[in-house]
Amino acid sequence: MAEKPERGDDHLDPAVRRVVWTVLVGGMAVLFDTTIVAVGIRTLATELDVSLSTIQWVSTSYLLALGVAVPLVGWAQRVLGGRRLWMLALAVFLAGSILCSLSWDAGSLIAFRTVQGLGGGMLMPLMTTMVMQAARGQNLGKLAATIGLPIALGPIVGPVIGGLILHNLHWSWMFWVNVPFCVVGLVLAGRFLPRDAAPRMLPLDVVGLLLLAPGLVGLLFGLSNVSKDGGFGRTDVWLPAAAGVVLVSGFCLWALPRGRRALVDIRLLRHKPLWTSSALMFLSGFGLFGAMFLLPLYFLELRGHDVLGAALLLIPQGVGALLSRLVLSRFIDRVGPRWISLASFLVAALATVPFAVAGAQTSQWWLGGVLLVRGLGLGSALIPLMAHAFSGLAHDDVPDASIVSRLLQQLGGSFGTAVLATVLASGTTHAVTLADGAVAFDHAFWWAVGFTGLAVVLSFLLPAHRAQEPGATPEPPRTAARSLSRR
Repeated sequence: MAEKPERGDDHLDPAVRRVVWTVLVGGMAVLFDTTIVAVGIRTLATELDVSLSTIQWVSTSYLLALGVAVPLVGWAQRVLGGRRLWMLALAVFLAGSILCSLSWDAGSLIAFRTVQGLGGGMLMPLMTTMVMQAARGQNLGKLAATIGLPIALGPIVGPVIGGLILHNLHWSWMFWVNVPFCVVGLVLAGRFLPRDAAPRMLPLDVVGLLLLAPGLVGLLFGLSNVSKDGGFGRTDVWLPAAAGVVLVSGFCLWALPRGRRALVDIRLLRHKPLWTSSALMFLSGFGLFGAMFLLPLYFLELRGHDVLGAALLLIPQGVGALLSRLVLSRFIDRVGPRWISLASFLVAALATVPFAVAGAQTSQWWLGGVLLVRGLGLGSALIPLMAHAFSGLAHDDVPDASIVSRLLQQLGGSFGTAVLATVLASGTTHAVTLADGAVAFDHAFWWAVGFTGLAVVLSFLLPAHRAQEPGATPEPPRTAARSLSRR
């Protein structure tokens, strides 16, 4: 057994470092895939000779598969073990990627994207779970900065890769590019991830699954349709979303008295670090990731760039996100999450304002500098939240906490994108001139600024000081779980 680091030593244990880089390699395939495919939707519609509304199901089917897979991760990990589940999920994602590359029409591509989504939906929360469990409360900030790197870079680097592929290669290479990540990830997992105990039989909360999975699918499906004509007033928006709210609410009522026997132990939200961080992660979907929906459209529709040009113009934001993580990883475990979160959201908000006031003559160099600064805020905003969410949690509580935080972040991103898409659509529907379209974008960017500003205010809910000394062994919450089970 590796020795614990001395007090004040913020270097990662070599075994933990191996786990981190092993799951990052596999996780990057999932994180880049989503954004790479997003930029290729129009190309796919043309190449496969179908309408844009039909090919949109390539993204929608993937998103809905996530809603089914994510809630199952905690139970599946307890049954199979983290290593086995990781390799199974990565193999499913690999198979889905190869099948997508070989698709012969839109229907087959949509079906195979569902397979991809099932694998990807398991990989994302499991990536956080395995790293946090391996760390056992040590250097959570540095770990959050490391595993959060592809999460920040995915929406920025993905479109660049997608644009380059579509500009120079066949569309199928959007999926072939995942294969090396998956193959190398499987090899590394077989070698470096800790061995699991023998599989065990545990009862599945079938009622909880039948409530939560279709509830999430309804919410995600409804929100994915908001960008179409009619916005929130569309039947295929409010009806599935309303059904989703009812089902998720029903799951909460079902799960609360069952605790650990439920599909997801939502009682962990009584653990203050988890609920405050998760609430801010939800809100970050509005200001941070909702704006990521606006920026490519801004360069495409107002600035007249093609897909590759728009993607390349977003590179400064990726550079900023990378720099923020390199800097923060050196000291994040020595300060409290409040001030880092507050400063990050404030920088992101201020760096969004120039896009709300930019005109046709605004210098591209100026906007590039603004994107670099925005990347600094975007890249560092979620790091303290991820680290704080898991502080004080027991080893066995981490899987459910990962699911809760991941779902709230996913729903926040979907809901934020839906709101900003509605604001943008309401202004562009009746736009006659380019100036009218510019006003619509201005309004949407101001909404993004406002939501990010609200996150600045809510950052005061986070502690101003770090909760534990580096090297201290956290009290396993069973502070959050065992104490709850006694109630």
